[in-house]
Amino acid sequence: MAYKFDESIERINTDSLKYDFATRRGMPEGLLPLWVADMDFRTPDCIIEALVDKSRHGIFGYSESREDYFDALKSWFADRFGFMVRSEWLIKTPGVVYAICAAIRALTGEGDAVLIQQPVYYPFSQSVLANKRRLIVNELVYNEGQYTIDFDDFEQKIRQEHVRLFILCSPHNPVGRVWTRDELCQMGEICQRYGVTVISDEIHADFVYSGHQHLVFADVKPEFADFTVTCTAPTKTFNLAGLQVSNIFVANREIRRQLRAEIARTGYSQLNIMGLVACKAAYSTEGEKWLEALKSYLTGNLDYLRGALRDTGIRLVEPEGTYLAWLDFSALSLSEQALEDLIVKKAKLWLNIGSMFGIGGSGFARINIACPRTLLMQAIKQLKATLEG
Repeated sequence: MAYKFDESIERINTDSLKYDFATRRGMPEGLLPLWVADMDFRTPDCIIEALVDKSRHGIFGYSESREDYFDALKSWFADRFGFMVRSEWLIKTPGVVYAICAAIRALTGEGDAVLIQQPVYYPFSQSVLANKRRLIVNELVYNEGQYTIDFDDFEQKIRQEHVRLFILCSPHNPVGRVWTRDELCQMGEICQRYGVTVISDEIHADFVYSGHQHLVFADVKPEFADFTVTCTAPTKTFNLAGLQVSNIFVANREIRRQLRAEIARTGYSQLNIMGLVACKAAYSTEGEKWLEALKSYLTGNLDYLRGALRDTGIRLVEPEGTYLAWLDFSALSLSEQALEDLIVKKAKLWLNIGSMFGIGGSGFARINIACPRTLLMQAIKQLKATLEG
């Protein structure tokens, strides 16, 4: 089946956060937006058809998922990751960040220490601070274009700060690491030693490039499942963020009870019916075929980006996963403000400036490559013209 990933779809005036809200977010109009992590590709036909069928029914009352919904999840995670989930582990939430915030409140108290690994997805720090917890950072080590974990610092911070909760980003956004079994084991064993609960954000698990394998943290060692909250969603994979659906797996009965109780305190119960419909349709044979074709297209985009940045002074931090590329501008020796001016005011691009991802992000920017190649080419053309000028 031919998929139209090269198709340019007009998104202006569609109430798109990515395209229609620049000025409200303090940005000038007319920027080429490659920032927030939604794709410029139409979702697979099997999902659209399922949503249309539900719309034609015309009744959108309170709804819940049945066994076939869980069966779709079970098959997806078993077939792709060897992760055998159980129905009693499942907690459905409107989003992964919602689940992270609920877990922070459920599993820690005000003033407790929560550890993250910056530079990392910025809602992690926002979620910790907004819930009045202490933010502890185990900064990733950047050397010669590669990120690694400082395990001595990781353990020291956990011990000295009495860390209660660790939020793991796997695969890592924005640096693109797909953690190895050894790295996951070391983190898990340290957390187990000190009684630290792990929230593992695995929303990008479906996007891993050749030569790398995503391993579900809770499944790396049997005992890890007992202290892990595994956060998943079809929303990044199939461009469904606006439908608000995520699937959280918690094997430990007491952690599950506490998390469910906290979600109940927020007043939230059943998910958006369209999110449930879309998720079940996505985790199908047709959805998987679309995804494999998409990953091939993204590999082509990455190949283009790698070549286009050669000799520009901008270094591509080679991604092992996700469709978000992390660009190293440090060789240009620009201040943070000068870098933002170069990207926004001169190149007319809307990227995520690295400092928003926390410690270690200064001098970097994140670009979303999940778009038609012509759009990516235009963005790099504008950037290179600015550098040459």
